[in-house]
Amino acid sequence: MNERKSLRRAGVYDEEIRRKWQDPYVVLMEIGLKPGATFIDVGCGEGFFTLPAVRLVGEKGKVYGLDINPLVIEHLRKKAADESITNLRLRVGKAEDTVFCKACADFVFFGIVLHDFDNPIKVLTKATKMLKPGGKLVNLDWKKEPMEFGPPVQIRFTEEKATKLIETGGFKVKIVKNSGPYHYLIIARI
Repeated sequence: MNERKSLRRAGVYDEEIRRKWQDPYVVLMEIGLKPGATFIDVGCGEGFFTLPAVRLVGEKGKVYGLDINPLVIEHLRKKAADESITNLRLRVGKAEDTVFCKACADFVFFGIVLHDFDNPIKVLTKATKMLKPGGKLVNLDWKKEPMEFGPPVQIRFTEEKATKLIETGGFKVKIVKNSGPYHYLIIARI
């Protein structure tokens, strides 16, 4: 099996196709990501949001990426090395077990992954430990509607279910809105 097929099976997708319906820079600027910020991408996959976040926070910012899949983390490490990125820290592990740092993050970001965790409440509890006072939890996820791609509808969360989970995890939801044709965006604070 060639490397491209292996990576696709591991969750690495064609970014050009995805960018036609979801621009990571637009999403990240919409949530308020700015130079100097600390951004944690939980379930970062191949870095669709991670690498744009690194570019937006600049050299004075920090970005952390976590994924359970070692293949996609290695792929992302190679991409970062090719760009001489020095402010990105990557880790293979379960979100339920990971705290990168205490009260260090301006943003903890879940990019279309909250429905994938074994224990979303435990993941959200870990997020409360990593956020600075005033920091934002951001959940971008698939609408619970039939469509040609994305995860099966039955495992997706409605906006209402995701909101309840986030509130149960210790957050106050501030914004729930559409983010393009296929996703919704929830922004919350501790």
